[in-house]
Amino acid sequence: MGIPVKLQVFEGPLDLLLHLIEKNKVNIYDIPIVEITEQYMEYIKQMQSESLDVMSEFLVMAATLLDIKSRMLLPPEVTEEGEEIDPRAELVQKLLEYKMYKYMSYELRERQEDAAFHLFKEPTIPDEVKAFREPVDINKLLDGVTLQKLHALFRDILRRQDDRVDRVRSSFGNIRREEFDLSETMHFVEHYIVEHATCRFREILTLRSGKMYMIVTFLTLLELMKEGKVEVEQPETFADISIRYTGKEGETSELSGDYD
Repeated sequence: MGIPVKLQVFEGPLDLLLHLIEKNKVNIYDIPIVEITEQYMEYIKQMQSESLDVMSEFLVMAATLLDIKSRMLLPPEVTEEGEEIDPRAELVQKLLEYKMYKYMSYELRERQEDAAFHLFKEPTIPDEVKAFREPVDINKLLDGVTLQKLHALFRDILRRQDDRVDRVRSSFGNIRREEFDLSETMHFVEHYIVEHATCRFREILTLRSGKMYMIVTFLTLLELMKEGKVEVEQPETFADISIRYTGKEGETSELSGDYD
């Protein structure tokens, strides 16, 4: 059984005030207190037959209206910031709250009435139907998929996995110092290029191991390019780099002096 929601007309003094404001079509933020008070008092006079408990609530509101009316006849009160205090402000706030709850009760009543037209039953779906899963169409699933899209997806997955790694804690205690001779490595790479005249970048990288060797090899190649001793060519992105030595035979290099 549902909870009955009922809001009678003039159930309280706020309901009566709200009715008078709507009847006179006045702004609730700017209540004509004199006119509304007179109409409110006329209604009080017609409530002689009501019980004392009901009458007391309306009489308290009547006293509040008379107090507001008298305060509006006096010079306005001012706050510390210099703003005027509206004697009706507290009453307006109470009316707004009451109006909100009143219309909420209307909404609940409409929902209760709508609920009377709905029936519910326990689910009776067979287990075979609940367990059914639509077959996967591989052709439809892979429609529009290209190697570029798969590559981008794969890199995105790797990046997400890499972001989960705590780079400080995961490598803590495993830091190793790599002994490396910079000058010797740079002369080794240059000598190899000069001796072979033409070679490939990946070919040079296979001669030794280690990350530092790869970095120095790349820097050495850039320096030789800057000095005009080598020409490089890469036909497409991610393709191997072809290197051709263009310097003079017996020409010495100052690579070690640049990086020492």
